[in-house]
Amino acid sequence: MSDELISKLLSPVRLAGLTARNRVIRAGAFEGLCPGGIPTDRLVEYHRQLAAGGVGITTLAYCAVSNNGRTFEDQMYMHEEILPGLRKITAAVHAEGGAVAAQMGHCGYFSKNAELTIPRPLGPTGRFNELGVMRGIPFSGSMTKMDIGQTLREFAEAAALLKRAGFDALEIHMGHGYLLSQFLSPLANKRKDEYGGSLHNRLRMPVAVLHAVREAVGEDFPIWAKINLSDGVAGGIEVEDAVQVAQCLESEGIDALQMSGGFTSLSPMYLLRGERPLQHMIGVEKNDFQKVALRLFGSYIIKEYPFEELFFLEQAKVVRDAVQLPLIYLGGVSSAENMRTVMAEGFDFVAMARALIRDPEMIRRIEKGECAYQTDCNYCNKCIATLDTPSGTRCVRDEEDFYTS
Repeated sequence: MSDELISKLLSPVRLAGLTARNRVIRAGAFEGLCPGGIPTDRLVEYHRQLAAGGVGITTLAYCAVSNNGRTFEDQMYMHEEILPGLRKITAAVHAEGGAVAAQMGHCGYFSKNAELTIPRPLGPTGRFNELGVMRGIPFSGSMTKMDIGQTLREFAEAAALLKRAGFDALEIHMGHGYLLSQFLSPLANKRKDEYGGSLHNRLRMPVAVLHAVREAVGEDFPIWAKINLSDGVAGGIEVEDAVQVAQCLESEGIDALQMSGGFTSLSPMYLLRGERPLQHMIGVEKNDFQKVALRLFGSYIIKEYPFEELFFLEQAKVVRDAVQLPLIYLGGVSSAENMRTVMAEGFDFVAMARALIRDPEMIRRIEKGECAYQTDCNYCNKCIATLDTPSGTRCVRDEEDFYTS
């Protein structure tokens, strides 16, 4: 393939009111650097380093819109007290010439947050809470219409705060089994009102969130959503549904879509592929009951999916053929050649996480002429376990032991 494709990838691009220096996005992947929900200087440096390494846009994850929207206590939730820390992140990224997005989300029913201000987490429908059972939160409740209205206000307020903090774009998390994904998926949404039943109805909450966020940040501010191509579980969202979701969000004015897949509580490795780092997850687990559960049931619950380069490409192409808006490809990008393929298939941006965890300088290397660049990430996925260590998410391939670091 022609290196004209790499030139296009590395050239400035406009998305709504933002001009990014290139089409490479560091996908949102939890950094593990906000103990107690407070962004740290290490988190600032984490994203500064990615910007210095050449990515066009880096994404801060996971920005819960409220305390009750956190999956666990060491995730941020958007409130005034963390505004100075957020501004440090955006300033550091901008000083390196990059742009920075914030991944906005809400966990819904799937939570082990001991700091809930409500009796139990809430999702579209009450159900067993797999994550919270070992923390004494085994069940979730169903959102009332008042709860839905409150959540819409929380998304809007969080969006306004993030814009004030200097973020250049917002990602609304509608995938991976979090709240908006729960509304979309027939696996988690058993409602009998206007928010459940048909896909048209199940889209009502995600569309309302998009409108609330748009009103909060204005028309010329980039908003994209992360959506599932497939939940990776029988009876869940499949690519035919993803096409309808994409077409609906396009008609409702979203600026771009990032495509992924998997349901965190039911098919966690579907969205990653590669090895299951069970022993390392057990090694860093702080809860003794959870540790035992992982030993006994981890290999049954966490199904392994072999890693393949560009593993979402064929599904993503189905969506590409169905919409006109910018699409962000995510899933198994490992090399400059993969990036050429993605660009040749008509995608507008390329998103990565693990390859950039392994080598934050990846894009600078390609810019300097390493057009045959291939990451040496082996997709062992031990980086998943590191988010529960004091040093946060990182590649530990060259570390003899990271359990205490």
